[in-house]
Amino acid sequence: MLDREEIMAIFRRTGVLWEGHFVLTSGLHSGRYLQCARVQQFPEENALLCRDLAARFKDQGITAVVGPAIGAIIMSYEMARHLGARALFTERENGVMTLRRSFTLEPGERVLVVEDVITTGGSVKEVIEVVKQYNAVPVGAGVLVDRSGGRADVGVPVQSLITFDIETYKPEDCPLCRQGLPVVKPGSRQGTGK
Repeated sequence: MLDREEIMAIFRRTGVLWEGHFVLTSGLHSGRYLQCARVQQFPEENALLCRDLAARFKDQGITAVVGPAIGAIIMSYEMARHLGARALFTERENGVMTLRRSFTLEPGERVLVVEDVITTGGSVKEVIEVVKQYNAVPVGAGVLVDRSGGRADVGVPVQSLITFDIETYKPEDCPLCRQGLPVVKPGSRQGTGK
């Protein structure tokens, strides 16, 4: 297993951790942002992280790994590779998370939901609901980074490689806004961040 310093060294080498003024997918503001897509551009580094995370789920009979597009597409593939499972991803269609591209899950199939970063766990909860619509079993959630300090409750056990307790603010209470710092929306969804 990788320790915190080894994970942080990978994040530093690949430029994952940013500082500034950001809007997250949740709509909350933060002075720190974790852009895990940066590590996913390096297959060997990404494989190390995903192998370590996958090992935490190896004895759970997982046959499918599902992550939300776009941030968890590469991750779901790599996690599935390490678990000997299928890799799928969900997409938003008319604002609703769904399986497209002829992806399907079997009733009773044991599914791992993955995500690169969680703050409130909203996207993970949406994917879990999709899994349940197929009468499949969401056995857990694997995330590279839990930036909630372990407080995000998604309804299934969560395993993360690393946990941060990064302060977030409602827009109306944001001290960075009051300081007049320009806000950046770096996420994958139009008009939002992660």
